[in-house]
Amino acid sequence: MRIAILGGGISGLTLAFYLQRAGVAYDLFEASAQPGGNIRSEQVDGYLLETGPNSLQLSDELSEVLDLLKLTDQIEETAAVSANRYVLRAGKYQKLPAAPPALLFNGFFSLKAKYNLLRELSRPALPANPEETLAGFFRRRFGPEIVDYALNPFISGIYAGDPEQLLLHKTFPKLAAMEQTYGSVLRGLAKGGTPGTRRRIISLRGGLQALPTALAAHLSQAHFGQGVTNIARTTTGSYTLETTAGPTGTAYDALVLALPAYAAAPLLQPLFPAAAAALAAVYYPPMTAIYTAYLRADVTHPLDGFGALHPKVEQPYAAGSIWTSSIYPGRVPPGYVLFTTFVGGTQYEAQARQPAAEQKAQVHAELSRLYGIRAVQPAWQYRYSWERAIPQFDYRIGAAHAAAAALLPQGIYTSANWLAGVGVPDCIRHARDLAEKIAKGAN
Repeated sequence: MRIAILGGGISGLTLAFYLQRAGVAYDLFEASAQPGGNIRSEQVDGYLLETGPNSLQLSDELSEVLDLLKLTDQIEETAAVSANRYVLRAGKYQKLPAAPPALLFNGFFSLKAKYNLLRELSRPALPANPEETLAGFFRRRFGPEIVDYALNPFISGIYAGDPEQLLLHKTFPKLAAMEQTYGSVLRGLAKGGTPGTRRRIISLRGGLQALPTALAAHLSQAHFGQGVTNIARTTTGSYTLETTAGPTGTAYDALVLALPAYAAAPLLQPLFPAAAAALAAVYYPPMTAIYTAYLRADVTHPLDGFGALHPKVEQPYAAGSIWTSSIYPGRVPPGYVLFTTFVGGTQYEAQARQPAAEQKAQVHAELSRLYGIRAVQPAWQYRYSWERAIPQFDYRIGAAHAAAAALLPQGIYTSANWLAGVGVPDCIRHARDLAEKIAKGAN
């Protein structure tokens, strides 16, 4: 059995890594000369920038991969202050409680919101509704203030999404299951362990790009700078490929789509037009990261946290900022602070399409107002943009997931964040599980 993996992002690399360990023949094809997809780390003017994920939750699957790659000693922990998270409210940053029980004793939410939070324990569970949005679910169970000042900024800042559009059963299926199993989300959290316990947040020395670089270095059959341009099927049901370097000359028993949905769609179009249409419809909003540095003496805010998120109800310009110099002090020149500010996503799409100069000026103006910055201009700024950032698990994603399932009998698997989940640990877990499934079928 020989497998062709289309795409060399974290999903494709992890899948190839585990297939190789299992002795399954494969070829991985990636259009870029550099492995890793959106996982990118750049050294620019003395600043270490992440132009993809800024940090990772250390899941069991990620820990296993780091151990196998001998990268465990390269783990870089976040500074202790990163446990603090802030949200903009009434024009000022307020610290979020560290765990759900603290919501009742913290001044962040109103008495009415706290009352609604307690009432969640006694609210009746409704039948499962696969079309219910995150906002609809949280509004029904916890009330509108929790949606506006907790859910909305979290979804916007982490998923570049809109909770009024993202589907509960696709985005957070465990919460939906808690209501059905326990009749209450809070009761389900209590029975499932300590509510609010966070996994370790880590990076790697030199940046997260060290992870895909190490994976690629272990692969014997990875072809970078060689994107697939056409898929054909033989009379025996196997697949042949054409790449930017020409035909591969190999017949493959199965294919794995480790590509963004929009990149997989045109390859599927000649053979599977219905699946191609479903994948092409998956929405990826634009997003821009503006990296802004100031002299520490010019910033009056203590910056004692991971960063701050902006609820849409506050009418901000940006979705929020990570305080990069606070969580990884060694990534900036001495005496400076660095903000990584995110502009765009589903709720801020217009801002994401503005000219670079306008984005930089607007970010500086907002940072100056919110952080008490005395400098007339930033000491340094840099911009990185994604025309299509994070796939949205909204009403369109169901058809794409159904298409992925329909392709399985045709010998086409999927290992990509639009199916596995948008987090890197989700992709690693899904790829490892798929490799195990393929290996079992090959033996």
